[in-house]
Amino acid sequence: MIDKICHSIAEAIKDVKDGATILVGGFGTAGMPFHLIDALIDQGAKDLTIVSNNAGNGDTGLAALLKAKRVRKIICSFPRQTDSWVFDGLYRAGEIELEVVPQGNLAERMRAAGAGIGAFFCPTGYGTMLAGNRETREIGGRNYVLEYPIHGDVALIKAHKADRWGNLVYRKTARNFGPVMAAAAKTTIVEVDTVVELGGLDPESVVTPGIYVQRVVEAIQSLAKAA
Repeated sequence: MIDKICHSIAEAIKDVKDGATILVGGFGTAGMPFHLIDALIDQGAKDLTIVSNNAGNGDTGLAALLKAKRVRKIICSFPRQTDSWVFDGLYRAGEIELEVVPQGNLAERMRAAGAGIGAFFCPTGYGTMLAGNRETREIGGRNYVLEYPIHGDVALIKAHKADRWGNLVYRKTARNFGPVMAAAAKTTIVEVDTVVELGGLDPESVVTPGIYVQRVVEAIQSLAKAA
């Protein structure tokens, strides 16, 4: 019987290894898997590479992971915002590496990883520092930069509902990077609001099919049991 439900957040996150590349869903705080990140802090994995849209907000979630100094490098689109003081302090002190990737490129690089695409050409960033020393090519009179996929060892994402097979439904903008990250990671761990019985999800509403998901945890229920 296929059952991907973990009965505790600690169980879901227990085997994340030092040095792992972790894809973290969320657009700011929308869709951020806060409970999974807190569990990762408690679990103790370090020297991590984090791939996310931004570099954390305030002192919670991804910012708390950075503050615990578990992150070696972050790959993101928006490292600095008005409330990104944790990342800002670490970067200015030379305690964290940064790779800035335009947002569309970031999403497409992870989508390419999930689709098995070896590389692709994109016009964004051509002629700027973001292109670095990567190969460029003129195609149809327009200049492009060669981009490579971003694969994750682990994806930590948030969804609204799941069944025990790992089929996922998201809530509005909390969907953001979750679908592409689930496909791009070797192990996808999902924090959900509710687990429903098989048949409880409208097939037309399922965004991420269970084939891309390895573990599901009903976060609030898990925390209540732990208390």
